[in-house]
Amino acid sequence: MTYNEERQRLVEAGFTGFTTIGALMADTCAAPAAAGVYVVMRNDDGRPTFTAKGTGGFFNQKDPNVSIDELERNWVDDTSIVYIGKAGGPKSSATLRSRLRQYMEFGQGKPIGHYGGRYIWQLQDARELIVCWKVIGDKDPRDVEKQMIASFKAEHGGGRPFANLID
Repeated sequence: MTYNEERQRLVEAGFTGFTTIGALMADTCAAPAAAGVYVVMRNDDGRPTFTAKGTGGFFNQKDPNVSIDELERNWVDDTSIVYIGKAGGPKSSATLRSRLRQYMEFGQGKPIGHYGGRYIWQLQDARELIVCWKVIGDKDPRDVEKQMIASFKAEHGGGRPFANLID
């Protein structure tokens, strides 16, 4: 599915934002201060270029980088969705704004605890990736995230989004 097709499907499902990572790095205030889910997408339907050393931070001195072979193995063709994340929940006060701020700071090399989704920082075009979000009210964001990943897997032969390393 192309970027435009997936974007339209997300818009119809209530997602908003659709801003670049570069813009979010400069200002995360566009993201709501509420619990929800978010999606990171490539707006280029071609195959990405991977970098051996990404921009992710070394949280607890742990190297976030993996081999290009590992990145190639995780890549999923025929989709623009590269990561599905969540913010908040019954045991978390995180909001989309605070969680995305952590993610952006991690991507700028700061030692922040946002290890999930770290593969995107080894994409050459990481700053051009598009982020959208959805406030989900009283639902548990983890349940919604799991459901979205399960739907993705069903559509893509069992493969998770590129940077989702767990279901």
